[in-house]
Amino acid sequence: MKFAILLLPACLEVALAIALHAQASPPPVLTAAQRDAEIRELRAELKSIAARLDALEVEPGVVPRGMNIRGEAVEGPASSTVSPEAVQHAQESADAEVSGASESFLRTTTFAFALDGYYGYNFNAPIGRVNLLRAYDVTSNSFNINQADVIVEHLPTSASRTGGRIDLQFGQATETLQGSSVNEQRPQVWRNLFQAYGSYLAPVGSGLELDFGKFASSLGNEGNYTKDQIAYSRAFSFNYLPFYHMGLRANYNVTSKLNVAYWLVNGANDTEDLNGFKSQGFIFTVKPASTLSWNINYYFGQEARDVEPTLNPGLPVSPTQPGLPTANISPAPNGREHIFDTYATWNATPKLTLVPEADFVINRTYAEQRPGRVALGSLSARYALPRNWNTGARFEYLDDRGGLFSGVTQAVKEGTLVLDHLFAPSFLARAEYRRDFSNQRFFLTDTPGVLVHAQTTATLGLVYWWGTKQGTW
Repeated sequence: MKFAILLLPACLEVALAIALHAQASPPPVLTAAQRDAEIRELRAELKSIAARLDALEVEPGVVPRGMNIRGEAVEGPASSTVSPEAVQHAQESADAEVSGASESFLRTTTFAFALDGYYGYNFNAPIGRVNLLRAYDVTSNSFNINQADVIVEHLPTSASRTGGRIDLQFGQATETLQGSSVNEQRPQVWRNLFQAYGSYLAPVGSGLELDFGKFASSLGNEGNYTKDQIAYSRAFSFNYLPFYHMGLRANYNVTSKLNVAYWLVNGANDTEDLNGFKSQGFIFTVKPASTLSWNINYYFGQEARDVEPTLNPGLPVSPTQPGLPTANISPAPNGREHIFDTYATWNATPKLTLVPEADFVINRTYAEQRPGRVALGSLSARYALPRNWNTGARFEYLDDRGGLFSGVTQAVKEGTLVLDHLFAPSFLARAEYRRDFSNQRFFLTDTPGVLVHAQTTATLGLVYWWGTKQGTW
């Protein structure tokens, strides 16, 4: 390929001569002697071209016309000769540019992996070993892989304005977090894709970040990754509030103490929309001091499906996508859900962290119905002990009117005590004792049909993580 490029100027000269010759007036009839002379001239010119090619093969410092020593097109005179040192310097410069671009990409890209497992025991010995009202620690007397996670994230910056993130999740928690057919048309399609979104940092003021795709919800103070939480089990609020959304997200730092965000999404836990209504969220994060962060959030949408579900379909009977319904629900639900959510994180001392939260939710399937509602309040605390030990506690009260959360009108409470130890920078063991109790007989026992007011569990969680992503995931 290199020699073909170097030969190009000579070939162009020959082609130009032939073209000019063809455009001229018809040549006179040549005698045999004249034809022999013309053939000898052409052979001599071909030998000259071959000699030039041989010289180029043994002299790499010759730069062809129209190119510089780095192989880039330029305007200028005919080919020139440069020293081998100049050729080597140009190649080193090109390699340095490629290496610099790769290093810049890697500096703003993180790769992370996690394994989260547990053993839990429910002292009710419930049938099926089921822990009710739990988001992740859902089974008793069983060793479990709660999550196995792979995360790739590239942060957008003012120098490189595009980015994105992908979180792949496998294990027991996927069935709770994103595998429910209550919320998804085709849960098997999306079950292992917890987050997947692209980002663009628009050059507006301090930087307007725009995301498109599937992203974790920021309603409620708890998140998906156990290592970043105070307790191993999740609170009632995490279990009830949305886990994720699919759509558009924009956030902007108005000042160093105020960030605002806006969502336009399919709904709560809907990768594919269950209805034609697009939900919206307004998220405000206030940081009045370096030790205090306060979130004030409002979300509303229409969360009831307006099509009949088609789960685990057989052979299609009409041209359609497997699993996507084609039958409407009539009359179509037109009720709304409204979520008011607020929580704060206060580092009261260098060792003590307090996290209060309050939520109020109302929801109705049809506009003329009396709405169900959930009112919730909780307080979590964490205290750092010497030698990488930590202790924590959480107390929570949830008033479930209309069974929005539990399916039964009841007041449920939970108290949790936690002790954990960081054995290595990426290995955490967390022991937890928790008691859930209700004003109704709700929790399972080892006898069919016999329910009790409370359940008590003891859990040991082991969490491992590796990679270049630092801080909260």
